[in-house]
Amino acid sequence: MSRMPNYSVLGSGPTVLMLHGIGGGHLAFAPQLETLAQAGFRAVSWDMPGYGHSDPIEPYTFKGLAEKCMALIDALATRHGQQVSLVGHSMGGMVAQEVMVRRPELVSQLVLCGTSPAFGRADGAWQRQFVEQRMAPLQQGKTMAEVARELVPAMAGPRALPEGLRLAEHCMAGVSPGTYRRALEALVTFDRRQELAQISAPTLLVAGENDPNAPPEVMRKMEQRILGSRSVVMSGIGHLMNLESPDEFDQLLIHFLRETQALVRH
Repeated sequence: MSRMPNYSVLGSGPTVLMLHGIGGGHLAFAPQLETLAQAGFRAVSWDMPGYGHSDPIEPYTFKGLAEKCMALIDALATRHGQQVSLVGHSMGGMVAQEVMVRRPELVSQLVLCGTSPAFGRADGAWQRQFVEQRMAPLQQGKTMAEVARELVPAMAGPRALPEGLRLAEHCMAGVSPGTYRRALEALVTFDRRQELAQISAPTLLVAGENDPNAPPEVMRKMEQRILGSRSVVMSGIGHLMNLESPDEFDQLLIHFLRETQALVRH
């Protein structure tokens, strides 16, 4: 039996669980952990299976990732008898959608950042090509740190905080190449477009104006499919919104959580 995923926790109050993207780790939400704790929340940030100190899973699928996430939510909720607010960035946003499809009763509020309901076309050749392109630098002998130095600035917007990008590079540099490949292979299989209409929790969609991976129009389409959801675009910001402009991101997040908490209770 593999262990519970590794996670960081700070503060007490309603639980907010944050799920990082493909180049992340629990540290990818370090600024939010502190701000949420100060604002009266219990902030939790996990290491996705295979990341940081979390055991890998086999096979590496969204079903498996969601099961690990749901087990963690159950463990967190058992101690406090409550649902969690789920915040998912990029691939973490896909895991969050998968959890919503499988066990919607676990989640009181949903925040999806720089993510999409499907990855590309369901065409094996295109998907293989994407994985190979992303893996090519590693096969040429580059380290994950070198890959991070190239990829992170390319994902950022013009207003990105340099310290935030340094933290993003640090997180990505620590990802194991094997896990990175497995995550990429899983990423291209994701498609939950049909299930968006089932999401009933209050939902906030956060897009970066300059996000090359999940442009604002992708997230606006999601807003049209998720009943009662709303989207916000962070101007001059790219894919790594919570690190590029942490103060602005935290303000949006906390405002949404507080505002919709009242709705969730009644």
